[in-house]
Amino acid sequence: MDLDRTTQPSREQLARIMDYTLLSPEATAADVGHLIDSAISLGVRAVCVSPSLLHATEKAAQAGLTVATVCGFPSGKHHVLVKAAEARLAVQFGASEIDMVVDIAAAQAGDSNALISEIATVREAVPHPVVLKVILESAVLSNDALATACRAALAAGADYVKTSTGFHPAGGASVEAVRVMNDAVGGQMGIKASGGIRTWDDAQALVAAGATRLGVSAAAKVLDGAPD
Repeated sequence: MDLDRTTQPSREQLARIMDYTLLSPEATAADVGHLIDSAISLGVRAVCVSPSLLHATEKAAQAGLTVATVCGFPSGKHHVLVKAAEARLAVQFGASEIDMVVDIAAAQAGDSNALISEIATVREAVPHPVVLKVILESAVLSNDALATACRAALAAGADYVKTSTGFHPAGGASVEAVRVMNDAVGGQMGIKASGGIRTWDDAQALVAAGATRLGVSAAAKVLDGAPD
């Protein structure tokens, strides 16, 4: 969905670029059911759940929601072939979007070759039309390393770059990180801001900086902050 950045997105427009996320280790199938019910009532675009809970997302697909999941989550230190197999299996179980965590050490080092190789391996395992988003953990990267990682993701055929897992102690999405990502690849691929988005103002600021998708675990709280 393209947004007019000269004006603030409406509540409905913001909902349509949200991935409503439930990745808690304690989450159950019943929790996923509640997430889906909430997603339908809020009008969000997608739900994102752990791979082991994809079996509980049938209602989401029936309601026209996109189903997303993660691979290599949350550390990114899984072997690339494990990430690829995890992504492929997730698609077989109903996911149409994959958010993969890269090897953060390679991103910190600005190692484009390693990043391209890793991302391309997962891309090959889940070719288009599956949407591939690459989580870079922007809070631990320098601006130069973040820009390099974004360009590597573009070269490897990913569809989106994403700020954060939301699980790293260094923090989640920031306006500055989204600006760097937008400067590097904006207009050529999507930019997903995720991690710590808790208010309407947070969401609006990230969209203004260049985010084209938002990963949120508190969608109702964010959307309830919309002005009347």
